[in-house]
Amino acid sequence: MTTQFKLTRNAFGKLILTTPEGEVHEGVAPVRAFPVQAPEDGISLVNTDGKEVGWIDRIEDLEAQAGALVREELAGREFMPEISRIHNVTSYATPCTWTVTTDRGETEFVLRGEEDIRRLTVDTLLISDIHGIHFLVRDLRELDKHSKKILDRFL
Repeated sequence: MTTQFKLTRNAFGKLILTTPEGEVHEGVAPVRAFPVQAPEDGISLVNTDGKEVGWIDRIEDLEAQAGALVREELAGREFMPEISRIHNVTSYATPCTWTVTTDRGETEFVLRGEEDIRRLTVDTLLISDIHGIHFLVRDLRELDKHSKKILDRFL
């Protein structure tokens, strides 16, 4: 059961995992198994070598303090702005610069190629910019007509 281990933070801000057997892993990092479809479920705790040393079925099943640490660590590591409007693109040929509004404000990014727009579900897209930053379009149906028209040219 995921609640049997103990999670703390050391003086340097690193997460410390103590297993039920008393084994201590310093500097663990939570990694979401399904960051878009189930962001609160299926969290792997990996050590500095990338080896899984713990598993969390659901964050809400953890003690409040451990759940807060996991959420805090995930928020600090993950950066996936959600696009709410596409204002314009410099060209319909790639590479091109997109000007968008996200949940973190307005920004521009360069789309390297059409293959960097991936459909996760019928209505969800993941767009990667030239620097590897992922932008999420959670629901195509919620975009305005202008944004949909731009996306249609690329899909």
